[in-house]
Amino acid sequence: MKRLCLLLTLPLFPLLSTHAHAASTDAQPALRASTCSVRGLMDDIRRGLGSGSPSYQRYLRTLLREAAVTLPDAELRDAFARETDPVMAEHLAAALVARAEREADTQAMDVVAQRALHDADPSVRAATLRAMRRTSALERTGDLYERMVRDESPQVRQEAATNLIEDNAHVYAGQYGPAADTAVTAAVASTDPAVTARILDNLSTEKISAESADRITSLLRSDDASVRKAAVNALGGVPAEQMQGARESLLAMYREETDDGVRKALLQSVAQLGFEGAIPDLQRLRAMDPRLAQEADAWIQVLGMGLQEWSLLLREKQRLQQAP
Repeated sequence: MKRLCLLLTLPLFPLLSTHAHAASTDAQPALRASTCSVRGLMDDIRRGLGSGSPSYQRYLRTLLREAAVTLPDAELRDAFARETDPVMAEHLAAALVARAEREADTQAMDVVAQRALHDADPSVRAATLRAMRRTSALERTGDLYERMVRDESPQVRQEAATNLIEDNAHVYAGQYGPAADTAVTAAVASTDPAVTARILDNLSTEKISAESADRITSLLRSDDASVRKAAVNALGGVPAEQMQGARESLLAMYREETDDGVRKALLQSVAQLGFEGAIPDLQRLRAMDPRLAQEADAWIQVLGMGLQEWSLLLREKQRLQQAP
């Protein structure tokens, strides 16, 4: 079935001469009717990629996403399956994701996920993952991310981490527990310390489950200091129900921890979990390591102000340590 789209013909301003641009100033962009087909849109995108205009390229990508609902299912899936160029594969994957999110094709997200998992080219796997960023993919793709963080390609693993971080921050605003739990599960499943640490260092944990808090706690015994530090940071923001267990784990860890950076993170998370009530704990920790006495004193002083917002406490501590 053929469908018609009204496409706005945008001039490629970077390609116009100064004289031509001046002559066209008063002219209004023209609307032209054309057949809305996958092949036609892909030809437009290929030409746009050669234009050198990022704005025009973004316009074409948006156009493809908006037209996705009207495109023939089989044609779009076939084009995606055949495409080997990572950039073009990402555009097509984004169109399929758009169809899934608008309920035009409930299986389209699975098609994209399968290619992210199994394509032989790591660049295509990474590009396909990018197409799912800031969408509902976390809720629709099962254990996809748990598997992608173990991909043999570092590029793919990092793209998976970026999706988890940005989806939780920008789609769910850190307020949807199942999405945060998915990120925690992936972080723990990863065998790449850089991926595990990056996810946990950039994840809001205020809505995670008790099981996720336990998984993070298990990372306190990691051989990698960056992972231990990220786990400490993540435990500082757990829900009220998990605070006592997190506090006890962090206090027990401090005595044996040898890395100064991890110990500083421990002081901060203990402060975050207890606010003014953490002052006695911080005083005891201060005595264990004179090298971090100044850091402990700063937290004790700031917590003594009685502020009830964590962001205000962080600001006051930064101001205190920057003062001459």
